[in-house]
This record gives sequence, C-alpha cells and structure tokens, in this order.
Amino acid sequence: MDWRAKVELYEEIRREYEFGVGTIRGVARKLGVHRRTVREAMEKALPARRKKPARRHPKLGVVIPLIDRILEEDRQVPRKQRHTAHRIWVRLREEVPGFAASERSVRKYVSRRKREMGLAGRETCVPQSYDWGVEAQVDWYEASAELGGELVKLQVFSMRSMASGGAFHRAYWRATQQAFLEAHELAFAYFGGVFRRIRYDNLSAAVKKVLRGSRREETARFIGFRSHWRFQSEFCTPGEGHEKGGVEGEVGYFRRNHWVPIPRAQDLEELNAKLQEGCRADEQRRIAGRPQSVGEAMRIERNELLPLAAEGFELTEGSFPTVDGLGRVKVRTNFYSVPRRPGTKVEAKISSTYVEIFHEGRCVARHERCYSRQQQILNLEHYLEALARKPGALAGSTPLEQWRKLGRWPESYDRFWQQLIKRHGKQAGTRQMIELIGLGKQYGYERLEEEVAAAVATGCWDVAAVGYLLGRERLEDRVSEAIEVGLLERYERPLPVVEDYDQLLRMGGGS
Repeated sequence: MDWRAKVELYEEIRREYEFGVGTIRGVARKLGVHRRTVREAMEKALPARRKKPARRHPKLGVVIPLIDRILEEDRQVPRKQRHTAHRIWVRLREEVPGFAASERSVRKYVSRRKREMGLAGRETCVPQSYDWGVEAQVDWYEASAELGGELVKLQVFSMRSMASGGAFHRAYWRATQQAFLEAHELAFAYFGGVFRRIRYDNLSAAVKKVLRGSRREETARFIGFRSHWRFQSEFCTPGEGHEKGGVEGEVGYFRRNHWVPIPRAQDLEELNAKLQEGCRADEQRRIAGRPQSVGEAMRIERNELLPLAAEGFELTEGSFPTVDGLGRVKVRTNFYSVPRRPGTKVEAKISSTYVEIFHEGRCVARHERCYSRQQQILNLEHYLEALARKPGALAGSTPLEQWRKLGRWPESYDRFWQQLIKRHGKQAGTRQMIELIGLGKQYGYERLEEEVAAAVATGCWDVAAVGYLLGRERLEDRVSEAIEVGLLERYERPLPVVEDYDQLLRMGGGS
C-alpha cells in the first residue's frame, strides 16, 4: 500500500473509532485491519514513512573506496575537468581486474555521493536589475546548419541586452577576432546604439592573458575597438558561467526555437538573414515579470544607448606579401591567386569571410577566406593572360580543376572547347577557348554561361558569334525621344526665301 492510501485508511479508522463503533476491536473487525494498525492511527493522523533498507552493492562494493577517492580528488581540480560518472566507469573497467558492475550502478552511486559531498546541485542565483542601456552580455556558441546540402558546424556570436532582453545572433565559420569585432558592429547597428558596459567570458579575441583577480591583459586591437566605440568591458571569473547567465539563457532559448530543426540555406549569408528574422520575431515575446514585450523595451532602451560612431573601426588585418612564380600570395598559411606579375608587392586585407588583394590602391583579387592550412585558392580568371601565351597548360591546370569543383565550368564549355580543337587544332582551339572565358570578365560569367549554352544548342562553334550575342544589346538601334523646346521657341526664325535670287538669275540670262 502506498503512503497516500495509508493516510486515507488512517482517516477512516479515526472517524470510525470516534463516530462509529468506538472500540479498537470493533474497528479492526469492521475495516479488516490489525488492532495494531488501529492503535497507530489513533496515535497520529499521518503514518510513518517506510524506511528503505540500505542496499548492498555486491559488484560495486569492492570499488567504492576507489570511487570515493576519485571524487575527493576532484575537489582540487577545475570544475570542467572533474570526472563524470561515465569517465569513472571507464576507468574502473580499465584499472580494476574483473570489474563487472554496470554503468547504471556506477551512475546512481556517483550521483548520490556527489550530492553528499557538495559536488553536485545547482547554485542559488540572486536576481539582478539593470538600467536601460547599461549592460549587454556576449558569448559564442556552436551550432550545426545545412549549407548547400552539406551539414556544417558553425560558431555563432550572441549579444543580449540585459535591460530589454533583446538579442542579436550571427553565424561565422570560425570565431576569429575579425568575426568577433565585426559582429559587435552589426549588433550595435541592430540595437541602434552602444551599451555602456559589455560583459564577456575570457575570449582569446579580447583577452591575451588572465591575471590575478579581475585584471586582464587585453589584446591591442580589442582595446582600440573598445576605445573607438566608447564602451567598457568586464570579464567573468574563469569557469563561472553564471556571471553572464543572461546570455547563457538566451543561447538556450534561441537554439531551441531557431536552430531546431537544423536550418537549411544555400550559403552563410542566407542563413544569417534567417537568424536576423528570428531575432526580429523574438521581439514579440514577453519575458515573465516584465510589463512590455522585448520589442517595446528595445524601443525604450534605444534612447538611452550611446550614439553610433560616425565611422566603423578598421576590422581587417593587413599584410604585404609578394607574388610568387605561380601567381600566388601567401596570406596566413594559405595561398591565394592574384593577377599580377611575379615579384610584385601587394597588400592583403583579411576579414572574417574574405581575403582581398590590393595593388596601387585598387582591389585586384577577392577570395573567400579559407580556414584550413596549406591550401591553394586559385581563380582561373587570374591566369588567362599567362594561359594565352601557354595554352597547353590549361587542360591540367589547378585553377581549372577548382572551377570544375565549384561548378563554374559547365559541361557546355567542354563541348564548345572540343569543337574548337576539331576546327582549329589543339593549340589554336585552346587559345580561342581562353579568349572565350575572358569575355566573362567583361559581360559576367552567368551571361557567358547562358550564351555558350545557347550556341551549343544551335550548333554554333564560333567565339565571335558568342561575343556578338553577349554584346547585341549595345548594337540595337535606339529611337531618339522628342525633346520639349519650351522657351527656346522665341528664337525660332522663318526659313530663307530664294525667289529673289531666281529673278536675278533670269535677268542675267536675258542680257
């Protein structure tokens, strides 16, 4: 019999004794219980709870001292490097010969012992109040998304206003310093101003070294960025995530509502547009205990924020590499193609998503940033001038292979190329193919692909014909529109009359 049913039985016994039969024997006979139960019910209205006997651990008993020693040693190590129950079970299997207890048994014992030792359980947090525009909290978290049909892991920046509850989220390939600073500027634009104080973990993008107490040695770029935008920074105690519990809770809420199910997008830009929509949608929600919605609170807070700076901070990181003999420059650990002669010194600017190459103040190459190591990122367009002199190098070139993988070299190009070789020979035909690809620089590669496909469909294998199709819009005759003369009509004069001259001519002829 469970405890609640026993409470109801005791009530019935007590009522029967007081208002019914009136004797212990009579109540016991009527209700079918033992006289001892009647006496217990008369003493107290609530029955004593059943004591659970201490259970023995026949398989676990021999290793309990070892488990207790491991848990005791965990008091001296950082919280995030303490043993989990699973890790203890794995160690027992490896270190104790003949150990056969199940992982479930180990988990139950470890959970109970951690509670007894004070190593488990949630801490009590103190509610906080925030003034408008004073504090925001920042954090990175990891999330997965499907981009272009491929499942990838991304690093997501999050900034949350502690007064209004509004939040900004943006995904990046890596949590680099450029991404960190860029996301700040985008978040400031989203909120409409700058918070006076921002709280962080000890992120490597901002903190170079953690010193004693609350002191930190910050990176030079972060100090310059903070000075430019005029906010103060605070850093949490290492391992104490509750010190920025606002953004921690925001991450969980946003993940559950906007990352489940796994979002799908064509690229990172489209995904971030969806995340922005999610941030806007969350402005409609109302946080418990607050009189207005998140969006209404954000509009109130916007008037209390520091104004945005007139110009953004220089987010890119610069270097000055030299073009090598393969038409590349080395930026960080990777090589990027550039359409300049070997030995030319150029300027490389690195952002969170792109690497741009400048020469004489003009951007001559732009590549998507690669976060792997020792890779080549080559654009076939940058080698067209060299290939025009060495057409035989096109077929086996690495830039062509990369274009094929990126889908920038469709099957129609190969068909057109083969027909050019049949008509003009391998070298001359390849040189004409290189000339054809060069038209993409002028008219755009999407237009070129369309017109080449049209030429292939009609059986036209002439580069000049494709060039004509690309430029036909410029050749179309355009009818001039009539122009209103207006006030110029006052200067209009009648056409000259030549009748008097005809008369003179007749007179001269008569003489």
